[in-house]
This record gives sequence, C-alpha cells and structure tokens, in this order.
Amino acid sequence: MKLIKTEEAVGHVLCHDMTQIIKDTYKDARFRKGHVVTAEDIPVLLSMGKEHLYVWEMTPGMVHENDAAERLYALCANEHMDRSAVKEGKIELTAACDGFFRVNSEKLIAVNSLEDIMIATRHGGTAVRKGDKLAGMRVIPLIIEEEKLQAAEKAAGNAPLLELLPYVKKTAAIVATGSEVKKGLIQDTFTPVVRDKLAAYGIQTVSITYSGDGVENVANTIAEARKTGAEIILCTGGMSVDPDDNTPGGIKASGARIVTYGAPVLPGAMFLLGYYDDGTVVCGLPGCVMYAGATIFDLALPRIAAGVEMTRADFAVMGEGGLCLGCKPCHWPVCPFGK
Repeated sequence: MKLIKTEEAVGHVLCHDMTQIIKDTYKDARFRKGHVVTAEDIPVLLSMGKEHLYVWEMTPGMVHENDAAERLYALCANEHMDRSAVKEGKIELTAACDGFFRVNSEKLIAVNSLEDIMIATRHGGTAVRKGDKLAGMRVIPLIIEEEKLQAAEKAAGNAPLLELLPYVKKTAAIVATGSEVKKGLIQDTFTPVVRDKLAAYGIQTVSITYSGDGVENVANTIAEARKTGAEIILCTGGMSVDPDDNTPGGIKASGARIVTYGAPVLPGAMFLLGYYDDGTVVCGLPGCVMYAGATIFDLALPRIAAGVEMTRADFAVMGEGGLCLGCKPCHWPVCPFGK
C-alpha cells in the first residue's frame, strides 16, 4: 500500500475502514476497506479530516475483491437463484423458488482447496424454500492474483457448481394396504400423514384406495391407481420381511422396475422405490413414516418431487448421516439427519 493525497485518490482502493463521526447523529464506517474512491467521495473524505489516504497499489495481474467475487459467482450461478449486490467483497445467493438444492461436492472441494478462495454453501441434497440462503463467496485478500482466479475457474469446470431444481411432480395416489384397514377394523392414520407430507411440496393427492392383503390385491389396486394419471404411487404399510407383508411383492407384480428395496437409513430401512416405463414413481412406505418425525421418505420425497430419477448409488451415500438421533422434540429439518 502507499500514502497519497486525498485529492489524487480517485480510482484507488482503500486499505481500511474509515469512520465518520457526526455528534449526536452518526458514528459508523463511512467508507469500508476495499472501497474504490470516486470523485464524489473526495469532499466527504476531506470533511472527515482525511487529507491523505492509504491505498492499495494496483498492479497488472491483480484483481480487486469485488471483481473477484463476481468471478466466483459466475462459477456458482444457475437458474432459480437470486444474488445480492457485492458488499465488502462478498456475494450471496438465495433461492428464487422452492426446490431441491444440489452441490457438485467434488468440484467445490477442488475450488476451496486453492489458496485465498472461498465458496460456502448450505448442505447439498436438501429441500429449500424461496428466499433461503444458498451460498456465499469471496476471496480472502483485498486484491488477488489473476492466476488464482484462473485456477479456480479451471477447477470448477464448465458446469455451475450449484443447482436448484423446482418441484415438478404435482399429483400422487395413495394405496393403503392391510385387510384391517380395508375392513375398517382400525382407523387409517397413515394416509393423513403421507397426504400432509405431499402437500408440503405442492403435490395433490388425487386418489386414496384400500387394497387389503395379498400380492395380487396390491398389484391390482396399484393398477387402478395408475389409471388416475398420478405421477407418484405411494403404498403404505406391509413393507417388512414377514411372510404376510405383501406390499413389495405387489409392487413388483404391478410391473415396476425396483431400484431399491431397503435403504441405509434409520428410521426407514424397509423403504422401496421403483419406476414404471412411463416414468411414474412408486414407493413402498414402511410404518415408521406414520409416526417418526423424519424418515427416509423425508429424504427421498424432495428428490422425487423435483423429478430426479434416483439410483442405488443415491441411497448408498445416505448411510453417513442417515441415523436419526431421536431428539425430543424433533428438530427436523434443522438437524444432522440426512446431511
């Protein structure tokens, strides 16, 4: 940095905050570190008693923090995201709509491994609401070498680091299994829970049917539910490995391609996910979905709602963080479960 006359400071970058004090009215930083001095600033600075200023000596190949933040923003920006103005060298991103948030973790780590570069995000693989904060980015020094930004751009690659997928699935049909429910021997307390969870993602329940027991009955009831045009079929109950639990067999007999029957998540290990040839999603929901605060269904549903076709690999990585700690009261989703 160097010391120059204030009148000669236009276009230079301030090295530290400058506080303005107006008795009984104002005391705060009038100019922040990193501010680029304009002609309009000169009279104000002089009125603050600043006849000389310490400024950065900008040399070729160096980039100011504000411009560097714009470069990092370009690595992250994608559809359905709103950005802030640059403030003190930082840009923040927020969600422009409800949706499923994803992060290219490998590329993000590569970028953050570089000296003087930082991009902080919320956990990927999570549901967000419009207005939620997604990420913030800046460089550490006030000015940074062009080569470091170029290295960050190379590490990030051609695709944005962040992605926000709006919810596109809008309809669902519920198939409640079990003869005790169909015969009215017990109240159906499972369906209302599932219907409420669907509604939270803008998904309308278009039909509720009761299959009773037996593989054939479950398969036939699923076939009837599919005629409604529902994009998601949810079968409740009967998901354990007991001989009289026929839901998995009924789903398979209905023609679904089973992606997984079982997931490394507790509660929810007996979850089933499959697809039909027309893209319709089918799930078998274990009983824990009815009573637990958060389960595998809460992890899978935002992905399903956003139209993400899940694979066994998507479930395999859920093992780390897939253990609900059973907090009382339940704090989901503000907790480590599924993250």
